[in-house]
Amino acid sequence: MIDKGFFEFVAQTFEVVGVSAMAVGFIVAFVLAIRSGITTRTGRTAFKILRDSIGLSILLGLEILVAADLVRTVTSTPSITDAVVLAIVVLIRTVLSFSLQIEIEGVAPWKRALMTSPQLIATLAAQSRAEQTPAEQEEAK
Repeated sequence: MIDKGFFEFVAQTFEVVGVSAMAVGFIVAFVLAIRSGITTRTGRTAFKILRDSIGLSILLGLEILVAADLVRTVTSTPSITDAVVLAIVVLIRTVLSFSLQIEIEGVAPWKRALMTSPQLIATLAAQSRAEQTPAEQEEAK
């Protein structure tokens, strides 16, 4: 049988990887936003890239931290207190992940599934036109 110390090591490794994913994600998000700001010269695009990238790195980190909690709870001595604590932690992290996903994508998952391809194309085209400068809109005509 595998020693409990091994599973504790695995849980700690997941925690380190989860926090590292968030930290590295923040740095990458700022680099991407700065690069986008320089390239496009629009703050709106840079801000959107920054916000979406940070949100995605937080989502990734939360998912990895939930895995760490699951490993730790499954390998510990079973008790109702541990199960309730795990349920609360997973519920909080799931609600955070869900709300972040809605914030990033701009639409609830059940509404996203109802969108057809033509609706999606029209939405993306409208967003693209909204991000163009007036000079770029004149050129497109």
